[in-house]
Amino acid sequence: MNAPEALLTVTDLALSRGERQLFSGLGFAVSAGELLLIRGPNGAGKSSLLLTLAGILRLDRGTIGWAGGDERAPLHLLGHLSGIKPRLTLSENLVFWRAVNGPTGLAPEAALDATGLGGLGVIEAGHLSAGQTRRLALARLLVTERTIWLLDEPTASLDTAGDALVGRMIENHLQSGGAVVAATHSDLAVAGAARTLTLGGAR
Repeated sequence: MNAPEALLTVTDLALSRGERQLFSGLGFAVSAGELLLIRGPNGAGKSSLLLTLAGILRLDRGTIGWAGGDERAPLHLLGHLSGIKPRLTLSENLVFWRAVNGPTGLAPEAALDATGLGGLGVIEAGHLSAGQTRRLALARLLVTERTIWLLDEPTASLDTAGDALVGRMIENHLQSGGAVVAATHSDLAVAGAARTLTLGGAR
């Protein structure tokens, strides 16, 4: 049986911020159905790596390749900032992001139901708790289908139930043929094996 084609291939990647080199010679590949965990101490470059993969930071050296050779990767980036507009309602936030990224996933109300925010669509997002705000950010992943998810501390501000929600969402995405690269200090509640890439130490 042939190995599945890599959705993302990174070769000889090097990145500096200011005068400090975060990493160099970094290489890995992620295929459909795979979860890659990015580990390392604070300041090792975990968030910067995700931003580089998303095309937000310019790399010093190396290549980032996508399946099919597409210049624009079919990805979602969930960073530390949740990307929520506080004066819009929960539903309006998801309508906005669905318009920006494409209406290829769940309807806004269905995404709110799936992330435990059902019935709250008419509330302004600025009234949410930190955990609810994170759930709304997670709902953005569901209103538009993207093959690759780049997640930066996806369980931040979440309780035990929220941790389980993140685990289910990742499992469903992997089972549908997607891939996930997650920078996290936590153990994600995901069934099955995950590969680990450690920055600032052994690779």
